[in-house]
Amino acid sequence: MKVLLINGSPHARGCTYTALAEAEKVLKEEGIETEIVSIGTAPIRGCIACGKCRQLENRCVFDDDIVNRIIIKAEDAAGFIFGSPVYYASANGAMTALMDRLFYAGKVFAHKPGACVVSARRAGTTAALDQLNKYLMISGMPVVSSQYWNMVHGNTPEEVAQDLEGLQIMRTLGRNMAWLLKSIEAGRQAGIEPPVPEAFERTNFIR
Repeated sequence: MKVLLINGSPHARGCTYTALAEAEKVLKEEGIETEIVSIGTAPIRGCIACGKCRQLENRCVFDDDIVNRIIIKAEDAAGFIFGSPVYYASANGAMTALMDRLFYAGKVFAHKPGACVVSARRAGTTAALDQLNKYLMISGMPVVSSQYWNMVHGNTPEEVAQDLEGLQIMRTLGRNMAWLLKSIEAGRQAGIEPPVPEAFERTNFIR
């Protein structure tokens, strides 16, 4: 079992990474394989709603940034933690562009546990967390929670290290993720498979 952790910050070792690393530490202690992928500072295209991904088997038509590389990693992952800094009470632009294309093109997330974590100096965290959680909830993913909303506070990694409650939230999240992954695996070994979805019903409000 492997958990893929996505660092949506342009700073590879900044505040968001500090939060993800705390959760990763517990996952490793629980025997779960992990990988942190930083999206970095290279441009990430926004989705243009071309629909070409429907013809490309879980790949975006744009192959000049990190999105398809993450989709490939996601195919083999059993769980996910998506982390983002807070910009104007939402995920930053690059992370939003990545999530739009990742979840629209990469149909590999259903029934895999996921969690989102956010990092801010002071406020905007709950709005950003709500934004990110919507990607998980529309994709049929079990959403992993903690003892409080999944967030840390601080303006530098050193300040995040002083947010003792925030770091505890990350550790609890890691344990909950490990427990759910092991429970799903135990269920699978007992013959319990994911539910078969119904045919999708689309209701438009304008006819």
